[in-house]
Amino acid sequence: MKSALGGRTAVLAALLLGAAPAAAIIVGGGGAKSKDCVLVFDVAANYPATAPRSVRCVDGDPTCDSDGVINGLCSIEVAVCAKSTFDPVCAVSGLNSVDIDHSDDNGDPKFDPDFLALRSRIANEFTYPVTTADTCTSAVVFRVPIKGPLGKNRCSRQKKKLKLHAASNPSPAGVIADADALELSCAPNPLNGCAPQQLYGGTFERIQKQIFNQSCALSGCHDSQSQSGGLLLETGAAYGNLVNQPPANDSAAGAGWLRVDALLSDPDTSFLFHKIDGDLPDPSYGVRMPRNRPKLNKTLRDIIELWIRAGAPQTGWVPETY
Repeated sequence: MKSALGGRTAVLAALLLGAAPAAAIIVGGGGAKSKDCVLVFDVAANYPATAPRSVRCVDGDPTCDSDGVINGLCSIEVAVCAKSTFDPVCAVSGLNSVDIDHSDDNGDPKFDPDFLALRSRIANEFTYPVTTADTCTSAVVFRVPIKGPLGKNRCSRQKKKLKLHAASNPSPAGVIADADALELSCAPNPLNGCAPQQLYGGTFERIQKQIFNQSCALSGCHDSQSQSGGLLLETGAAYGNLVNQPPANDSAAGAGWLRVDALLSDPDTSFLFHKIDGDLPDPSYGVRMPRNRPKLNKTLRDIIELWIRAGAPQTGWVPETY
């Protein structure tokens, strides 16, 4: 049985590796055709097949995932074009402004650095008013993680939705407003693409990528802009800021807790574990994390507990976390 499965896996892997990147196409993004060309998306849209207007990618599929690696996320390239001629019905005077939802790192819980990257790309590469037809930015890579692995190593598709608001140059017909949306999604690879040991290099790397990057190092919380509670949880900084470090919270510090107590290997004296578990003694200890978001899945809470009990190693795998 294992031999047959290995053969099918090898064949499918070869097919994926041999696949050519899909050609990018112009996607209007929604609205009346006569107004839908102020700003358009230039992306390898593939769904639905008859009239593609979104990207449904599989982790590691080189036709849509630009890194071509099974790593728990799809890297999808997106560019935008102004004053598009993709449809002969289009007739606009050009582009005068663009706004992108959730692209301000100002505490917005839905802030996404990919949205900010696209807004910056537009600002750097467009000079308003844009009057030359089919003026496009270079591509920005949008990172869309799969959902999971969670209990019994189950994974599913996860999506990210980009929303733009563009306005044309003034003309005798007035200013044309063009609101566009693009849905990007990433599904786990069928080639064992939900196995933690294939997606991550160790337990802490899993915690960093699956928990901190997706639920903690966000706008208004523990990203480089906010550093709530004096804590930065971005890649490269999280471990040193957590392990055997005193908490900024006076009550937790007074109780003798550390952010992560690797000296005693004890979740009960680790402020991080109490914060994600929500069993804080009283309001002076703050609120459960992630703030204003659903409680972390039990599988993820268990992984943090097991990691702490194992001494919070920075590398390697802790048993039962994969």
